[in-house]
Amino acid sequence: MPSVINHLTPVSPSSKHIVGILPARWGSTRFPGKPLHRLAGKTLIQHVWERCQECTLLDRVVIATDDDRIRDEAISFGAEVVMTAAHHPTGTDRIAEAAAAIPQASHIINIQGDEPLIEPTLIDELAQAMINDDALPMVTAANPIEDEAAYHDPNVVKVVLDLNGHALYFSRSPLPYRRTQPAGLTLYRHKGIYGYRRDFLETFITWPPSPLEQAESLEQLRALENGARIKVIITTDDSIGLDTPEQAPLIESLLTRLSSTHIPH
Repeated sequence: MPSVINHLTPVSPSSKHIVGILPARWGSTRFPGKPLHRLAGKTLIQHVWERCQECTLLDRVVIATDDDRIRDEAISFGAEVVMTAAHHPTGTDRIAEAAAAIPQASHIINIQGDEPLIEPTLIDELAQAMINDDALPMVTAANPIEDEAAYHDPNVVKVVLDLNGHALYFSRSPLPYRRTQPAGLTLYRHKGIYGYRRDFLETFITWPPSPLEQAESLEQLRALENGARIKVIITTDDSIGLDTPEQAPLIESLLTRLSSTHIPH
């Protein structure tokens, strides 16, 4: 079980205790040490954490890391930290290990630690969806695709929905295949943010990687292949994450522009 490095705040009296967990791994193939990369005077992980502080429906925000340097940085700006193992087969396994250190959590939101521009209102929308539906095992988000190149880009994950807003399938391929262009058809890009009911998360990590998950390298397909519902929140938040060092100047300019106009909630 991971160890909690600094004091966790008291449990709220609410029947639902929603915890945002930010995974922050040191070892990235494309960008080692990314969480500590400085942008506009702050580290990447601090930017993401500060965005989460603007949420109104999170009872707690915790950074989950495998590295002492990230832990020390997080503590320096007041974050709560849980240490996790260095090697996990999936990001969800890391989130589940961190959640095990917070037994009070009824729901967990996995907030990517490399998205400093994410909208706090989107995180709250995922939390609200779980508050509204006790039976909902999992929730995520998507935004409309307006760029044809993105539709064909395998690095852009697409999702198609049923008429009730639940995911039918996720793919790196163009989805759906447009043999015709019916009125009202919207193409959606999946955003890598997830909310889980605690018991579902604990079950999810016991399932072996599924065939479609392995084919597409998309772990959310494991949930669909095992019959779980995934609610998809449609958002206009099309913010980008920091994937490579080459993207840093663009992200920094966007953060600088945001800080000059942004008024915290």
